Amino acid sequence: MLNLILLEDEAVLRHELTEFLGDCGYRVSAVADLAAFHACYAPAVHRIAIIDLGLPDGEGMVLVRALRAQGQPIGIVVFTARGATQDKVNGLGGGADYYLPKSADLDELAATLGALARRLGAPPAAAPPSTAWVLELGPRRLLPPGCGAIALSQQDVTVLHALMAEPERIVSRQQIVQSLGEDFLTYDQRRLDTQISRLRRKAEQAAGLALPINTARNAGYRFFADAEVRP
Repeated sequence: MLNLILLEDEAVLRHELTEFLGDCGYRVSAVADLAAFHACYAPAVHRIAIIDLGLPDGEGMVLVRALRAQGQPIGIVVFTARGATQDKVNGLGGGADYYLPKSADLDELAATLGALARRLGAPPAAAPPSTAWVLELGPRRLLPPGCGAIALSQQDVTVLHALMAEPERIVSRQQIVQSLGEDFLTYDQRRLDTQISRLRRKAEQAAGLALPINTARNAGYRFFADAEVRP
């Protein structure tokens, strides 16, 4: 994991950023003011610093310039509420590698840190684990997030394919039955209910997870989680 030091005086934002960056694969040292930064910062450990500018005990740009004057091999991202063009020019001119306003999306911050890590020759942070349920058609198996594969019958695969091809959309009973190659008018609806129950039981027994399928009363079923279908 790449070590990063975060200097942010707003407690709520500091907590949110610490959690987000941890999920992105960074080991975060979070501090609230300049004094705490100087007490915590270790040049041999921290490869990147995210620095706010308006701090309770001083000015963040003074710290940025000091780090550059010391020749510290650290990547610096200024993350601040000051978003004017001249503020950005001053920040980049003062030694920041990147200058982002706090209005920026957190995904942009993550992408910026990744680009900076590559420039520094540091290994990129590990991507957050996938939360998607993956259906593999050829091997006939279901991969729950973070768990091993669950073997499926061809009928299991057909039903899940109908549901997971368009997650969050209600798939009618008629569509599912037709995907099974059956005549909806003569098909015993209890067979479909049993099929769904069996799939739920498989997921619970094999992975300890609830299969994310909702029953839409008198309409059909809905797969309500991230889903991916692979050949």
